[in-house]
Amino acid sequence: QVQLVESGGGLVQTGGSLSLSCAASGRAFSSYVMGWFRQAPGKEREFVAAISWKGVNTRYADSVKDRFTISRDNAKNTLYLQMNSLKPEDTAVYYCAGRPGGLKMTPGVYDYWGQGTQVTVSS
Repeated sequence: QVQLVESGGGLVQTGGSLSLSCAASGRAFSSYVMGWFRQAPGKEREFVAAISWKGVNTRYADSVKDRFTISRDNAKNTLYLQMNSLKPEDTAVYYCAGRPGGLKMTPGVYDYWGQGTQVTVSS
């Protein structure tokens, strides 16, 4: 089992940057695919990025490609999301999630979730 805790959210102006972290407990972290998802008010939770357990393979939503970078440090049991060139439409609660098995973009197939961290981008 894995417990996840996100941090690093906050308020930033359009064009700014933020770095999110997700600290994981449990030895299974290094064997799990990890992902970032976000949910804006009144909208469904959507995929942002995912990374394979070794960090070799990544996948991004088209809306964040070339602006966001997902990475992980298995020695530190930590997942990261570097967000650059932020836009107001990036405003949402950001969640990290983990699952055994393959790299997927569907929130429903992830088994473990953090509590979320708020990211607000002002125009």
